[in-house]
Amino acid sequence: MNVREALIVMAPEHVLLAGIVLLLLVDIAAPRKAGGFGIALVFVGAAAACAAMLALADVASAPFAGQVRMTPLDLAAKAVVLALAIPVLLLSRDDLAETRFFVLVLSSLYGACLMLASDSFLTLFLGFELMSLPVYVMVMLAYRGPRSAEAALKYLVLGGVASASLLMGAALIYGAAASLSFASFTAALAASDAMAQAGVALVVVAFFLKAAVVPFHAWAPDAYEGASVPVTAFMAAVVKAAVLLAAVRLFADRALDGPFVALVAILPLASIVWGNLAAMRQASFRRMIAYSSIAHAGYLFYALLGDPAGRYQAVLFYILAYGVMNLLAFAVLPRADDDDRIDGLAGLYGRSPYAALMIAVAMLSLAGIPPLPGFVAKFLIFRNVMAAGHTTYAVLGLVGSYLGIYFYLRVIQLMFMKAPEPAAALPAARELAMPASLLCLAASIVLGVFPGWVLALL
Repeated sequence: MNVREALIVMAPEHVLLAGIVLLLLVDIAAPRKAGGFGIALVFVGAAAACAAMLALADVASAPFAGQVRMTPLDLAAKAVVLALAIPVLLLSRDDLAETRFFVLVLSSLYGACLMLASDSFLTLFLGFELMSLPVYVMVMLAYRGPRSAEAALKYLVLGGVASASLLMGAALIYGAAASLSFASFTAALAASDAMAQAGVALVVVAFFLKAAVVPFHAWAPDAYEGASVPVTAFMAAVVKAAVLLAAVRLFADRALDGPFVALVAILPLASIVWGNLAAMRQASFRRMIAYSSIAHAGYLFYALLGDPAGRYQAVLFYILAYGVMNLLAFAVLPRADDDDRIDGLAGLYGRSPYAALMIAVAMLSLAGIPPLPGFVAKFLIFRNVMAAGHTTYAVLGLVGSYLGIYFYLRVIQLMFMKAPEPAAALPAARELAMPASLLCLAASIVLGVFPGWVLALL
């Protein structure tokens, strides 16, 4: 191991670790509980900048051979995940200002970065748990009654099932290949023995559980609704991004064939259809976003069917567009944690034109309406799937995506074409909601106007 190389290439993790230690010292030394926001923002921003600079410098290294490996694309993925956390921190200033919350956020981000640098199931599982455990506590931290406790419990139990599935799958692959490296997983994809195939299936199921793919999605609506807005935004953007990018890294440049094509096509297709259909019936905005995220997880896992050459790049662009649009909607959402009914957005344009316009942009992009970033992201995914010869699955996925247009347009119709409820007062906005929304808006403009330039950077 080259110590200097490890210090440089893992700079984002080291910066996050330094931030965690400093926050813990502040929490111990400072008499007041609210004092970690500035520290967390600086260290997350610095970690994102480190990852971006290393990616632009085309740094590629394996500081811990067989355990940790990074390419410029992996570093770009880290930069995206860390950058998505910045608006979340801005939103949390009012809702969750305690230092311990920011310790949990940085700890979860550390686990996410480790997942995106792992080269074996050992480091993948370590990152998996380091990312997940703080989120269980974050869901419960802003206690909003029994719903928060129930949401945290469901997330914890099903998260434990995902961890157990990952471990069992890794154990079976080790039994078949005598190795825990990712290379043994890609070899198992082409193997014909039952042990290797069962191991691959269990590992895929673990990622389906974490990403809330049908039929492993039951925890997501309750967790999204029971958590506070910043935590819901963190789960929808950051956790989802880390899980999907880690899954794509695991499959590497291997084209899917045999029985795994059906596994990776049918369940994501069911997620696309069911997520969009179930979202139509939701009265809660956050439950609607939860079912929307289930559908989007289906689109993202569809990328595994696509051409391996453009797979990672397509998923990374999709993650960036999807995360930015979700964060934009949450940033301007009226602050009414105990009542997030969609009907509460009725007449929002008359009360807050800026908030209504930003939510409309987010909804149209998530629906995949051109020329917004969501359209480009979906185009990249389905183009890759068709290029790999899976035209039938691509057509079915596109048809399923049309179902989602209804509930996104329903939100816009309520905001612009319906009168507000009698005596409906607009709750005060979060203090840093405007900077958070402007960051997301700027990113969405760049993604929509210059997608080719962004793809060239990734």
